[in-house]
Amino acid sequence: MLKILKKYKHWALLAPLFMLGEIWMDLLQPNFMAKIVDDGVLGGDLEVVIKIGIRIILLVIFGAFCGIMSGVFANLAGQNFGNDLRKQLFGKIMHLSVEQTDKFSTGSLVTRLGNDVQQVQQVVMMSVRGLIRSGTMFLGGIFMLYMQAPKFALIVGCALPLVVLIVVFFMKKASPLFSVVQSKLDGINSIMQENVAGARVVKAYVKEDDELEKFDRANDDYNKINLRVQTLLAYMHPALNIILNICVIAVLYIGGITVKRGDGLMPGEIMAAITYVSMILNSVMFLANMFQIFTRAKASAERIREVLNCEDVVTDGSLANVPREGGRVEFRNVSFAYPNSNGEKVLDGVSFTLEPGQTLGIIGATGSGKSTLVNLIPRFYDATEGQVLIDGTDVRDYKLEDLRSRVSMVLQTPELYSRPIEANIRWGKDGAEPEEIKKAAVLAQADSFIMSTPNAYYTQVAERGHSLSGGQKQRLSIARALLKDHEILIFDDASSALDLKTEADLYSALNKEMPDTTKIIIAQRIASIKGADRIAVLDRGKIADIGTHEELLKKSEIYKEICYSQLREGGEENV
Repeated sequence: MLKILKKYKHWALLAPLFMLGEIWMDLLQPNFMAKIVDDGVLGGDLEVVIKIGIRIILLVIFGAFCGIMSGVFANLAGQNFGNDLRKQLFGKIMHLSVEQTDKFSTGSLVTRLGNDVQQVQQVVMMSVRGLIRSGTMFLGGIFMLYMQAPKFALIVGCALPLVVLIVVFFMKKASPLFSVVQSKLDGINSIMQENVAGARVVKAYVKEDDELEKFDRANDDYNKINLRVQTLLAYMHPALNIILNICVIAVLYIGGITVKRGDGLMPGEIMAAITYVSMILNSVMFLANMFQIFTRAKASAERIREVLNCEDVVTDGSLANVPREGGRVEFRNVSFAYPNSNGEKVLDGVSFTLEPGQTLGIIGATGSGKSTLVNLIPRFYDATEGQVLIDGTDVRDYKLEDLRSRVSMVLQTPELYSRPIEANIRWGKDGAEPEEIKKAAVLAQADSFIMSTPNAYYTQVAERGHSLSGGQKQRLSIARALLKDHEILIFDDASSALDLKTEADLYSALNKEMPDTTKIIIAQRIASIKGADRIAVLDRGKIADIGTHEELLKKSEIYKEICYSQLREGGEENV
């Protein structure tokens, strides 16, 4: 994070320099006021009052200018630092593997990107301004007080050890709680995100009260720990105020005795001394607040560094710009177990070869490993054992960008964004021409429904595609995938929301327009894959059988059972 701050070191240096000008004005002002009181008011010299008053006004104007400039430069340093840190953190999040994203949780990453960055940004802004101000005011106040009357400086010197003890005590108690506060905020963000994204499911199952109760518990936990921290810190300020007032009383008492004895101190000088004492102790109180903010920001900075310093689980290979050779896919004795699953294999010894232009259908029971298998091709995860190869090269040897540019994938859950339909499709290929977008939509059987919307391809899509039906969302996701320049096309149950005729038209169009594209189609319906060159039947992470539709009907009991069950349910035709 210091590397980011170095980019704005000129702003970070100018802010405290101008702050010194403002502080210099503040430190001189009590002495001028003392002269007005002693020489002007008590001495009956109006000319002194006017001359010194003009000087004070000029000093105030100068101090105000310095204060404004200090604030401007502090904001330039802090805001730009926060902007760059947020971008760097978001960039890192975008490059985390699926495994790492699952580990942190979406809610926690949102908190780190928002609240934690804000805490660190605030410290930067206060450090280049507030910390310099309070520190310089503290030292300058002691010096000016000592020059005014050493005995008054001694009063402050006696009070300071007690102030330090109070600050250290409360900070030591509060420090461990700041990380807990942020983790509780993670929980709130996670619940809020889940419920906003899944609002329709919550309403469909009439679970609003249950989710509200869940949110209330998380919010109460956050409120409880936050209240505990704030209550703890609330005791610190009155304790420091008591010491401040005791010091002021001591100065008044000793100053009063000194004036009464005629030892050389004037009432104006006593007033200046009280002002300096207030400056010194208020600076200490501000420093105490800074320690609180620093402690909170330290917890936030550690959470940010945890993400930034996270080593990539899926690392780049060394091969880039490898010539494409058609999209041959090969699995060699591939096994996979999810992290923290105690080694339980989701895939076990999977082997097959898919030649360029061929279509492989994959079917099997829920949890048999279908989605996991295709997720290994673009390296959302890496195989635990064995090899996954594209065009004879292990996928781990490719640069990730090169590898994923070869693969176009439509996931089970369509992901659309709040932008026009054409922009959602064009996301598959930067700079795509309108003709290309329309062609992809026609292939995906989406053009007819797009043209029926109010603004056709420029109709705005609601967040997460909530303004569209399930089938419409799937077709737009398919169009986006078809627009991408690819050699391997993967459908992960991507046509489940389409009716049989639309689905049949889709696959017929794909075979006609993209005969050289290697296709992998995961489906629950036999009709979706029975025209594939080969069909793999997955059972408990293993390929139980593989062959054409006709071959599997003869030799695979699992496949026959699926076919006949769907036939009985009226889900298939001409099995």
